[in-house]
Amino acid sequence: SALSVRVRFIRSEIEAAWQPGDGTLLELAEEAGLAPAFGCRSGICGSCRTRIISGAVDYLEEPLAPHGHNEVLLCCSIPQQTIAGEPNKPVSELAIDL
Repeated sequence: SALSVRVRFIRSEIEAAWQPGDGTLLELAEEAGLAPAFGCRSGICGSCRTRIISGAVDYLEEPLAPHGHNEVLLCCSIPQQTIAGEPNKPVSELAIDL
């Protein structure tokens, strides 16, 4: 069954439900009506770097742009769906500073 993760865009006060197949966090934000900064859409330029408030992400491809452990590159990431090391424990929420 598909795991849905609630994504909260804190500054915008918008929530969206992400499911596998919904694409990257950048695409989810755009679908929700937000217009985050971006450039390359491939993890190289760092324009879409955003702070993670809670939760974690997985990268579709490891980005080249530098990012801290509490930052996410929206263009090449998706919400982490299960707790690291505990594949049977789903993650329910990701909150980002957008």
